[in-house]
Amino acid sequence: SALYVLPPGFVESGCRSRIFWMRLNKLLLHGKFFQLEINDPYAGSILLDEKLASRCGYVLSEDVWGNPIFRASVLGCHVVNEADELFSLTVNIKVSSFSSMRAAVTYIYPMHCSYSSWASREIVCEENYMEVSVRTDVPAVSNDYTVAWMSALPEIQNVAYQQWQLVFVSPSGRKRIMVSDAAKLGYSFNNTLSRVYLRAPYHSNESDISVVSGVTMNMVTSTSMYRQRWLLLLIDTTVSCPVDGISFTDTALTWTVPSVIPTLVVQESTFLSKSILMGVDGQVIADPGEKNYLLEHNKTHIRITVPIGAEGGKLKSSLSGGIYGIIYSIDLFLEHTWIDAEWQTTKYTVIKSITTPFMPQIPTVTNNTLPEERLFNVAFGHFLPDVSLVAIAIGNVPFTLREAQRHGFKIYETLFSNRMKGFILEVSFDDPYVLKEYLNRNETKYTLLVNYTLSVGPEMIPYYHSAEVECVIADIELPEAVGSCDEENLYLTIPTFGLHQYWNLYLGNKLLTRHIVLTHGYFAATNSTHLILQIPLFAAGVIYEEVSFQKIQARFDVALRKVRTMETLQTFSVSCNFNSSSFISKLYKLPINRKVCDSFLEFITNSLIFSVCHPDGTVMVSAQMKTVPAIDMSKTKLRDSSCKPKEYNEGHAFFKFHVTSCGTSVRFEGDHIIYENEISYEKETLSRESIPTITRDPDYRLTVLCYYRAKETLVLGPFTSDPSISPPFGSGAMVPRSNIAVHRRIRQALNVVSRVSKDESFVEFYEPNSAILKRQMEPVFLEVELKDRSPSVELYLENCWVTGSLAFNSTPRWNITVDGQVFIERQMYS
Repeated sequence: SALYVLPPGFVESGCRSRIFWMRLNKLLLHGKFFQLEINDPYAGSILLDEKLASRCGYVLSEDVWGNPIFRASVLGCHVVNEADELFSLTVNIKVSSFSSMRAAVTYIYPMHCSYSSWASREIVCEENYMEVSVRTDVPAVSNDYTVAWMSALPEIQNVAYQQWQLVFVSPSGRKRIMVSDAAKLGYSFNNTLSRVYLRAPYHSNESDISVVSGVTMNMVTSTSMYRQRWLLLLIDTTVSCPVDGISFTDTALTWTVPSVIPTLVVQESTFLSKSILMGVDGQVIADPGEKNYLLEHNKTHIRITVPIGAEGGKLKSSLSGGIYGIIYSIDLFLEHTWIDAEWQTTKYTVIKSITTPFMPQIPTVTNNTLPEERLFNVAFGHFLPDVSLVAIAIGNVPFTLREAQRHGFKIYETLFSNRMKGFILEVSFDDPYVLKEYLNRNETKYTLLVNYTLSVGPEMIPYYHSAEVECVIADIELPEAVGSCDEENLYLTIPTFGLHQYWNLYLGNKLLTRHIVLTHGYFAATNSTHLILQIPLFAAGVIYEEVSFQKIQARFDVALRKVRTMETLQTFSVSCNFNSSSFISKLYKLPINRKVCDSFLEFITNSLIFSVCHPDGTVMVSAQMKTVPAIDMSKTKLRDSSCKPKEYNEGHAFFKFHVTSCGTSVRFEGDHIIYENEISYEKETLSRESIPTITRDPDYRLTVLCYYRAKETLVLGPFTSDPSISPPFGSGAMVPRSNIAVHRRIRQALNVVSRVSKDESFVEFYEPNSAILKRQMEPVFLEVELKDRSPSVELYLENCWVTGSLAFNSTPRWNITVDGQVFIERQMYS
């Protein structure tokens, strides 16, 4: 491969204490592959791999920003050492566009470090290896305190002449090997001009695990031995490094290292801590408090606490199971210097790259909507800078950001003081993709359904989040109707805005459609803003509040109901008084022309009537009966002769009675109930001065009929109903009737069934033999049905009572009707 000059800014290097340090710029490696080679002055280029790295004192990793990092011990393999003070290492950086590294570009990069402030013993705990170096001018090993050293003495005679040997002590026993064999086990042992060092991988066969002050330590206990003439050199090359001690909370990470490690301090009573330094990314932090780090220590522990997100570390977005979260990474190191009687000075350095577990950060959707501006304002966050908004969907309709801006949505980023960011979305209430729902009398609920698509991290992993934002405002004006009347009609003028979109008009329980308008004889006209409804005085649906000789007081109601729920919001009513005399002649006109046989005198009777059947069973009849000769209207009556007209004059009589009184009869025809009474004037002999005598024969009679649908049965007595929800009026009519005698029917046993309705509609009924609980003064809706359909049978409810059991004669009993009249006993409700 060819050799090239390094691009500017590609490599940054330096010496961090006794460590070579080099960083490559990931931006210049984007989309490329690279390898590192160690350039040995004697052996040539050696490819750096994982096994070589741990044995030779190299580390190849990434910093928290993703840049490749290379670190090397100054005592590492292939390092040129000049008097233990000047150190040189040359690295080949190979870059290729192919994973096979063909056509690679090679950059040769030499590094130089000077380090002369060696302590008697220096221990380095790197990410992938442990290293201990000892000055060789230390006095020979004393056997006063350490059993391990004592156990080595019997083997002195076996130590090879002028060769270094190693003795490992582990739970499996002692193992003695030659230095030449140490490399085969993953160790590296060598000596320099003034020092001996041992480098070991973590968790080797000769290592041991122990717990010191709650921290798990990996330890290699070894003695290095060298014999030359009369000299026997025994050096303790034991090394121990922490392998855990990391804990996390939602806001901080804590790294704990023991203050005193027994295997490294023989005489704890002589232990004295001289200095404790912490650093980030290989740089010592002089004042940790300035960066919100906390460095604490006591006799047993050294503890470093770093807030999540603190300077020097990096927050990174991540996804786990489709959930967004963050990971915080920081490269820490700890340098602890102490003295004791055995070693004078020990410098203990631990390098630790710490990454927190995945911390879920569910994004928040903040509704900053401005109702007065009819504008949704939705904030979505908080995210790290490595998150980008890619697309949105409004109401399940997808938009790229460009399409969204073109449609009229406003989308922009907002930055927060904690280096986080969010996204702001603005959408008009009136946008067609906003859902609108009419709620109450005058309120609309606007709903914005948003689906966000984001790109997370440098890997650009897609992340989806949906949100629903609602706003309810009173922005609908309920229509107000205007009523008026002329001589023959009632009028309602109703605004058409919102009709059929939010509301419908109802006549009773029927939707006011074009068909209803036509079949009921109404006239409807519309313009761009209003509906004008014309209702003739005698059309169906008109309510007659008062009928007398002088006036007819009529009312027409239209209910405004919600389209979806059928809830009645408002009732539009127009009520007017009409002159009765103007209409009497326009109603039913029933001429009866009869010739009296004896006198050949033409006798004419004209009956002009107006009747109303109310839903509560009240009947009002205004009758004009012109006879020749005239009759006394005060003597007219109903079937019950005690029921006289309420008002009368020479030619008119006005009756008002209830269908349960005045001798009114009832019968069923199909799905109708018909109530019947009659207005009569008894036969009268007219005296004349001469013969012959004139009589009125037959008796004068007018039949009054009221028709009600069976499903709209009248609620009688105390079971009154709300007029606003009462069924439409029954239809009334009068017909002349001859004087035919009515035969009383013979009493017989009939098929009669009674049921209790759940309400006044008589549509839903309680199950037979079930208990029914009623509060005091709460109405009971009772229906009695005659199953016998013989035309000669009529049903009169005389006596009705309630008992505590199914037995007919059981006691106590509470009367409901007595002799056909509603009867309420207070004890019934006790």
